[in-house]
Amino acid sequence: MIGYVTVGADDIAAARQFYDAILLPLGYGVTEGPEGLSYALGASEPMQPEFYVKPPFDGAAASAGNGAMVAFEAGAQAQVRALHAAGLAAGGSDEGAPGFRPDYGARFYVGYLRDPQGNKVALYSANPDEPGRDG
Repeated sequence: MIGYVTVGADDIAAARQFYDAILLPLGYGVTEGPEGLSYALGASEPMQPEFYVKPPFDGAAASAGNGAMVAFEAGAQAQVRALHAAGLAAGGSDEGAPGFRPDYGARFYVGYLRDPQGNKVALYSANPDEPGRDG
């Protein structure tokens, strides 16, 4: 089980604007401290993985991991579209518009963003109650 995921950021204010726009609507809470940002879904059992945004501990500039990506599950395709748009409006950049992909499952609806630091983020829904790629 994943305990937590951390991405680096040099500009915590810009990171917070971006991640608040896409994670708060998904039910995450946020705390900000001297070490950066902590996002969590709350005290559920089993505990959900937390997501941290922090300056690198070694003091060097933060950089996005090549091939690294964090995916957040949304409840519906409309929410993926809304969160993707909110992420763009909050300083993110488009890495792939929301939609179905031919190489993924027929119900996997996904949009991709880069945060202000360049970290790749996916927002997806695989809701079985919604239409799939094939109708």
